[in-house]
Amino acid sequence: MLNLSSRSQLIVGALLALLMAVTRGHHFATLDLPSASWAVFFLAGVLLRPRWAFPALFLEASLLDFVAIGWMGASDWCLSPAYWLLVPAYGSLWLGGRLYARLQRDSLVALGLAVVFGAFVCYLFSGGGFYFFSGRYAEPTFAGFVQRLIAYYPRNLAGLALYVGLAALLYAGFAARLKTLRVQDARG
Repeated sequence: MLNLSSRSQLIVGALLALLMAVTRGHHFATLDLPSASWAVFFLAGVLLRPRWAFPALFLEASLLDFVAIGWMGASDWCLSPAYWLLVPAYGSLWLGGRLYARLQRDSLVALGLAVVFGAFVCYLFSGGGFYFFSGRYAEPTFAGFVQRLIAYYPRNLAGLALYVGLAALLYAGFAARLKTLRVQDARG
């Protein structure tokens, strides 16, 4: 796991929560940004040590959805019994992030594999769960799910990769700056 101070983890956690709030389902932001929810859960798994961060972020996501539906006139299309499959969906991203953080060696290949695999399992739960268990589709079939997977998974993966890639660049920049400062301090 990356070694961030408690203060740094609080700042990162607050920034991740803010990122989710301004991008979640386009309910609250005036900018048309892709949803960062998947990336928030993955990055929280990588960067945040406390386990309570996962339920806190899930609670935030749910509250944002329920406020948008109840008070802001957003569609309730996604609100169904399948909604609760978002727990294992987001959990797979969280665990993918934690696994990467434990095993990582600053490898972009490892990061890419963790993102792709976490996103795939997440989509199986979120997209597959919605397709098969929401009651919104009269006769869901495996072939129908594969068509949806082909249509929607790349877009979800692209959004996740965008935010994780930006986070990796920011992290690399901060790490390089910190290393430079340490070298300057050592020289005196």
